[in-house]
Amino acid sequence: MKSLLQEFAAYNIWANTQLTDCILTLDIVNFTRTVPGSFPSLHKTLLHMWDADSIWWQRVQAASPINIPSKYFSGTTKELIDHLLAQDAAWEKWVKETGEEELHSLFEYSNSKGDKFEQPLYQVIAHLFNHGTYHRGQLVTMLRSLEVNAIPQTDFVHWAREVKGE
Repeated sequence: MKSLLQEFAAYNIWANTQLTDCILTLDIVNFTRTVPGSFPSLHKTLLHMWDADSIWWQRVQAASPINIPSKYFSGTTKELIDHLLAQDAAWEKWVKETGEEELHSLFEYSNSKGDKFEQPLYQVIAHLFNHGTYHRGQLVTMLRSLEVNAIPQTDFVHWAREVKGE
């Protein structure tokens, strides 16, 4: 399980970098332009992604209270991307340093509504990376609605073949 999670962690940071590099080539007005999606702009979608990565990080680190970045962040989209990618790097390092046994241990946490859950830690980490994939798909759709044609390939299988070399 650990080796797969390490691949997902490396893939996650790579895929987020591919899309955020693309986003940063756009005219700045497109960062916050309203486009269809779960969140109304590229900026707000990226902010949600950082929120989720940060919230799960804090839960795994047993932080209390949980600080939600979107409640205090007022920086630029570039600064937001820097924070998101830094959080991705922290996840990648954490997965590399975490033992297989710990990944299979039961993890207790509460969601934002206060509901308590317990499940293997590896499932939470897999969810985290899957969540990023879901929202990268939304970012791609938003980029298309902004008439961006040069959208990078971010599929896991592409990363495995072309980037990792398998």
